[in-house]
Amino acid sequence: QVQLVESGGGLVQAGGSLRLFCAASGSNFSINDMYWYRQTPGKQRELVAGTTRGGGTNSTDSVKGRFTITRDNAKNTVYLQINTLKPEDTGVYYCNAVSITSMGGRISYWGQGTQVTVSS
Repeated sequence: QVQLVESGGGLVQAGGSLRLFCAASGSNFSINDMYWYRQTPGKQRELVAGTTRGGGTNSTDSVKGRFTITRDNAKNTVYLQINTLKPEDTGVYYCNAVSITSMGGRISYWGQGTQVTVSS
């Protein structure tokens, strides 16, 4: 079993920056892909950015240039650097981690979310 704990959210003025953290813990686990999702008011949860164990990254077009995802495999931690925050970035940000089992199955884990609020 893997537990994900996010942190780093908060209240920030438009134009500011935040760095979100997500640490994975547990026993006998290996995380493959890690993702950040967000759920903004009135909308469905959306994928924001992802990273592979090998360090490959991708992000949705709407946040390219402002959001940067990185990870530290040794610490089982993924980060999301958010710059030039906009009020529409307000929402709950969730960490998702995918583990591949020895049988080739995928197990998905979710954190509890961290709130980001951007004031105009």
